Amino acid sequence: MNEVSPKSARGGLLLGLSAYALWGVLPLYFKALASVPPTQIVAHRIVWSLFFLAALAALWRRWSAIGAALRVPRLALTLAVTATLIAVNWLVYVYAVVSGHVLEGSLGYFLNPLVNVLLGTFFLKERLTRAQKGAFALAACGVALLALDASGAIWISLALAGSFATYGFLRKVAPVDALEGLSVETIFLTPIALAWILWTQHQGTGAFLAGRTTDFLLIVGGALTATPLLLFTAASKRLPYSTLGFLQYVAPSLQFLLAILVFGEPLTFAHMLCFGAIWAALAVFVFESVRTARASAATDALAAPAASR
Repeated sequence: MNEVSPKSARGGLLLGLSAYALWGVLPLYFKALASVPPTQIVAHRIVWSLFFLAALAALWRRWSAIGAALRVPRLALTLAVTATLIAVNWLVYVYAVVSGHVLEGSLGYFLNPLVNVLLGTFFLKERLTRAQKGAFALAACGVALLALDASGAIWISLALAGSFATYGFLRKVAPVDALEGLSVETIFLTPIALAWILWTQHQGTGAFLAGRTTDFLLIVGGALTATPLLLFTAASKRLPYSTLGFLQYVAPSLQFLLAILVFGEPLTFAHMLCFGAIWAALAVFVFESVRTARASAATDALAAPAASR
């Protein structure tokens, strides 16, 4: 795993916390657009994001870097894949919120740190302890319990966890900065999104120009979409991948509270068993991460005097 300097890690921590806090309260925005079909919300997010990113690229003089990224075939292909993954993630999440499944959405993002660590283990050679392996088994049991419950839309949780964890992993290893990468992804998605918006407007089912409030919310969605993603991808370059995963507890915790306290979604017994198992698994991961980090620091401290002799 790549070494990260303390200064870079501190900056990455602030960036990551900011991204996840914004994602945590995003259901409030989507609830305000509950009358708009999820496909149109996502399409408008993409198109208005392009305007927002274009303004940033012009302000920061990054258009040449964006063009350079597009001219590297392997990088462009990777970003085409990540663009698809994030579009799927957005669509599933917006559907979850407007259809009253914020709980399942929050569960997906509680699962995501575990998937992050799993990807880090297989592809970045990050090692798991026996306790952490047991935590995976416990989390799997929790998911299975909810899957067996007919009222649980577990597919939402699994789709969100899988798509965003894979997106984050590919963006971490892709040799491109946050703004350039997100801009290229948005460029790839915009033709499809714009075509869908124009088609729905032509058919008379489009949400745009139907009311000032809705229009404003759709346009603002560009900045609300791009800002946390820019913060997240910048954080992913500065933090170990497993550490980045642990920061995500902020977002699903806020979503969970909104689902229960604000939106009034029912918390079933199956939900409680599933969340309990996953929270226990996450607690094991936190404890083990702190313990191994301290053990590693102690080992390094002992080795330093020997190396100086």
